[in-house]
Amino acid sequence: MEYVSTRGGVGAVDFEGALFSGYAPDGGLFMPQHIPSLDGDTLRRWSCLSYPELVKELCSLFITAKLVPRSVLNDLIDRAFSRFRHKDIVHLTRLKDGLNVLELWHGVTYAFKDLSLSCTGQFLQYFLEKKQKHITILVGTSGDTGSSAIESVRGQKNMDIFVLLPKGFCTQIQELQMTTVIEDNVHVFAAHGNSDEIDEPIKELFADVDFARKYNLMSLNSVNWSRIMVQIAHHFYAYFQCAPSLDTTPLPVVEIVVPTGGGGNIAAGCIAQKMGLPIQLVAVVNSNDIVHRTVQHGDFSLSDSVKATLASAMDIQEPYNVERILWLLSGSNSHLTKKLMEQFSVSKSLKLPEDLHRKVSSS
Repeated sequence: MEYVSTRGGVGAVDFEGALFSGYAPDGGLFMPQHIPSLDGDTLRRWSCLSYPELVKELCSLFITAKLVPRSVLNDLIDRAFSRFRHKDIVHLTRLKDGLNVLELWHGVTYAFKDLSLSCTGQFLQYFLEKKQKHITILVGTSGDTGSSAIESVRGQKNMDIFVLLPKGFCTQIQELQMTTVIEDNVHVFAAHGNSDEIDEPIKELFADVDFARKYNLMSLNSVNWSRIMVQIAHHFYAYFQCAPSLDTTPLPVVEIVVPTGGGGNIAAGCIAQKMGLPIQLVAVVNSNDIVHRTVQHGDFSLSDSVKATLASAMDIQEPYNVERILWLLSGSNSHLTKKLMEQFSVSKSLKLPEDLHRKVSSS
C-alpha cells in the first residue's frame, strides 16, 4: 500500500513515510493510493470481531506485512489499548427508539482521540527503535488533541512533543491535562489566537521542506494518516453493533451521527463507505458551522470569527480533513483538489463545483 498527496505534487510513500509526516511537502494530505473494497462475506465475518480485532484487520489492509509483520502489528495494537478503562475498549449504549451512543471516551484523557493516538504512538515507537532516530512532534490543539497526543508519547526518549494550546479557549480540565505532565520530552505553550490561527505557523513550518527535514518534524494532528486509519474502525464497529441483520442483500444501511471539528472522524467514515460499509453519515457541528454549510450549500467559506462554545474541541473554522473528503469524492482528482484548496487558501471562500457538492451532500 502506497500513499499519495491529495494535491499530487509529490511521489508516493509507504505507511512509514506517511506516518512520519505532517502535511505533505506540496501542502496536501496523504491518502491511500487505492481504497480496499470489502465484499459482503468479509463484512459478515468481521461482524463478530471485537473492537481491537477490527482495528487489527483494518490496519493490516493499510500497512504491509513487509513493513510491520502481522504478529508485531497485533502486539502494538494490544499495547496501545492496554490503558483503557472499559474491557471492550469502546462500548455501545442502547437508548430508546433505536438511538445508540458509541462510547469512545474510555481512554486516559476521556477523549475519543485516545483510540487513534494510542495506536499511532506505538507505530512511531516501533519504527524509531528500529532506526535509532529522533523526531520532533508539532501539535496545535483546540482542546483534546493536545492531551491525547501527549499521553501517547510521554516519557519516550526518541521523541519531543511541542504542543500549542490557544490561551483562554480550552477548558480548564484540558489545559491542566496538558500543562501538568512533567516529562523531559513534553513541551506545552499557551499561544494567543484560536486553534485555526495556531495551525497556520505550524503548516508553514512543514511547508519549509529543509527545516522540516533538519528537525525531523511530524504532526499528531489529524493531518496524520495514521489517526484517520484507526478511526475507520469506529464506523465498522458501530455498524456491526447497530445493523438489524447481515443476512439480507443488499445489507441494511445504518445512519451514523458524527460530531465534527477538524473533520478527521467523518473523513474516516467516508473512507469506510468507499470500502463498502453501508452507512449514511450525518455531520453535527456547533455554531462554528463551516462543515454544515459545505454539506448543505457547497459553501466552504470562513465565518467572520471562531465562536467559543462549550464544545471547545469543535471550535474550528478550517477543518483540514475536508480536503481528504473532496479528494476522495472527486475520484482522487488531485488537480481539482489542489485548485480548490489553493483558492480557499487565498480567499478563505470556496463554492464547490455542483457535481462535487452533490456527492458531498449525499454521503
